[in-house]
Amino acid sequence: MMVDIPMRPRGAYDRNTLSSINTQKTGRVYSAQNIGEMNGGRRDSEAKNGGSMPGAHVQSRQAPFARMTVPSLVHPLQKGQKSALFLSGAPRQVDVCLGWNCTDARCDVDVSAFLLGESGKVIGDDWFVFYGQTKSPDGRAVFLPDGSEDREVIRLDLAKLDSRVKKIVFVLTINEAFEKKLHFGMLGDAYIRILDHGSREELLSFSMTDYYTNVISMMIGELYLHNGSWKFHGIGNGVAKDLAGLCALYGVRTS
Repeated sequence: MMVDIPMRPRGAYDRNTLSSINTQKTGRVYSAQNIGEMNGGRRDSEAKNGGSMPGAHVQSRQAPFARMTVPSLVHPLQKGQKSALFLSGAPRQVDVCLGWNCTDARCDVDVSAFLLGESGKVIGDDWFVFYGQTKSPDGRAVFLPDGSEDREVIRLDLAKLDSRVKKIVFVLTINEAFEKKLHFGMLGDAYIRILDHGSREELLSFSMTDYYTNVISMMIGELYLHNGSWKFHGIGNGVAKDLAGLCALYGVRTS
């Protein structure tokens, strides 16, 4: 049975609510014990509703196990490289687009974005965006249907984003990796590309080169403020943590 969750979390996240989140926008305290059911419930609901559900994480997303064609990356960075996102002009709206392929059909990968303050932790418990919580509290980071070439997309309005946000980390996580003994050695072709929302031109991109067999979540890249300007960092490193573990890592309170 899936449970409806209010729009915004009001307390600490714990392992009992994270996996019972359905496809609705989340809100109440997460519990991380149900994080495995969270994905299963979402997939079941998408199937029953023909891929759509009112008010939910709804995407014309590519099937998680279907092989995708990786789009051409126009301005790629190397692993560890950092570069200014905008060469001129004020910050604007961008689409952060991510994709990957799986060499093992059991792998089901999801995207999360953690919005961090100066401390390196989230500025509040509901300041991370993923399929179960599709908007940041200020509405300036939004999980969107992909619509075309990419598997999952997060739209950012950097000009109007809460000024306390100093860094946004984008993470790929394999669903039920612990239970099914899955790892990133079973993936390939993972990339992140940042497009100007208006012109659809690529600003920067990064393609992962290392696929570790001892991790289940990969920090593929991050945007961060440096001297008042947004920069992008291609990371490509991972941890042996599921979504609940990432919440704890980035300061989302768990109980």
